[in-house]
Amino acid sequence: MKVTTIPTAGLGDATYLLTHDGGAVVVDPQRDVERFEQAVLDRGVRLTYVLETHIHNDYVSGGRELARRTGARLVLPAASGAAFDHIPAFHNEDLPCGPVAIRPLHTPGHTPEHVSYVILLEGEIVAVFSGGSLLVGSAGRSDLLGDDRAGQLARLQYLSVHRLAELPDETGLYPTHGEGSFCTASGAGRSTSTIGMERRTNPVLAYPNAEAFVEGQLGGLQPFPAYYARMGPINLMGPEPLTSPELGVLDPSDLPDDAALVDIRPRAAYAAGHFPGSLGLETSDQVAVWAGWLLPFDTPVVLVADPGQDVEEVARQFGRIGFDSVLGVVYGVSDRARAGGALASFETRTTGELAEAMAAGEDLQVLDVRSPGEWEAGHLEGSVHRYVPDLRRGIPEGLDRSRPVWVTCGSGYRAFVASTFLEAAGLRPVVVTPGGVPDVAERLARLTA
Repeated sequence: MKVTTIPTAGLGDATYLLTHDGGAVVVDPQRDVERFEQAVLDRGVRLTYVLETHIHNDYVSGGRELARRTGARLVLPAASGAAFDHIPAFHNEDLPCGPVAIRPLHTPGHTPEHVSYVILLEGEIVAVFSGGSLLVGSAGRSDLLGDDRAGQLARLQYLSVHRLAELPDETGLYPTHGEGSFCTASGAGRSTSTIGMERRTNPVLAYPNAEAFVEGQLGGLQPFPAYYARMGPINLMGPEPLTSPELGVLDPSDLPDDAALVDIRPRAAYAAGHFPGSLGLETSDQVAVWAGWLLPFDTPVVLVADPGQDVEEVARQFGRIGFDSVLGVVYGVSDRARAGGALASFETRTTGELAEAMAAGEDLQVLDVRSPGEWEAGHLEGSVHRYVPDLRRGIPEGLDRSRPVWVTCGSGYRAFVASTFLEAAGLRPVVVTPGGVPDVAERLARLTA
């Protein structure tokens, strides 16, 4: 038996392909199912089941479409209430799969219907696909369905992670959520582990009782993307297949009025000149995650890119979270500039320049746009804080529009995103990049020692 991990880096998630004796099972596939279908074909095996551990909050599921394409049987938690045909997974009722048996365990907490799948080979437990229940070094968060349900779901999660911890030490642990996922209650580690390793090292299994677990899990949770609220309903009603993106080239002088411009060019190019009001999201694995957090759900999108950038991959990322209206691409901004159209721009400075200015006692306005947890862990004296998604609702009071605002985060990425909202409010951003607050603090300490 072999388990292959197929990661989706931008979401911090993993899909799994289990193969044995000519048969295969896929667990928790995202919407772009071609890569999972190809993995099955490459191994020359027959896909028997597509297993879903829960109704996902962070992406549109590809389970229904993958099952349709391959003739596999789609399995969802019995309590999911999904509005399309599937096999319900009932607690402790094995699903036959040749010499492999699949045993669903009801493990609510991350969501109410959540199921983990224990894998038995010739009667021996060898692995468990734990979805958003027990993770590597963490557990799935319990507040994604609302604060009013978070406490009770966290109590259920306490029981669920301990149920999984009772499996044999050598059982392989394969969670869906991992490092980089907003679905984790705290920082998750590497993608896979064993039950024995987690019993020895996972802090969520060290709480003395359920009340301490609930307090620990719900204390200090960080914000999660706004688009999450739309994923559950889509996945319950039956996601539509993701179509292959075919992006036409658009004229920058004739763009749809209702479209959001998402500029995926390198940061330096965006700073030097960009369409006013465009969202600067340098291409990365998380372009769509940030856009889905900052734009109204399923807003029509036009990409602004440089020639040679993989705009189809960016459109695919948007499709994973249900943004199906990527209308096309504008290559660069030179046409608009040549036609006399106004471009916006701003200065960038290094972390060293900010540290030197602060050490010299210059009267600066510094805006820190990192997450609340990062801010609480340490920040620059005199700086103002507002997490970048919260800038949608307004700029912090007291910022002087007649003076520049130095914007910083952890790496420079979010500071560029924040520039859009500052410009819209009539402020003049100076974006600190590369690096961020920790680098400034370190340099400043050396300068003032």
